[in-house]
Amino acid sequence: MSILLWLVLGAVAGWIAGLIMNERRGWAGNILVGILGAGIGGFVASLLGWGGVDGFNLYSLLVAVGGACILLWIYNMLQRRMART
Repeated sequence: MSILLWLVLGAVAGWIAGLIMNERRGWAGNILVGILGAGIGGFVASLLGWGGVDGFNLYSLLVAVGGACILLWIYNMLQRRMART
């Protein structure tokens, strides 16, 4: 059941981050971005002393959305840099 919850959290976090960053990736892309974003957000939150993603709750969703936004921002920066070369 926990894998299903991670997929749902990833999909929701990826979808919200896509809305914030004006990106549309589809359901599979949202899940991937959301799950990777949860890892990035958890890492950043633990560096700041806030704790990481620890379950299926609002805090974890916010951390995952923040990490997904960071991921999309880095991806867009790299994509622009590659387009210039």
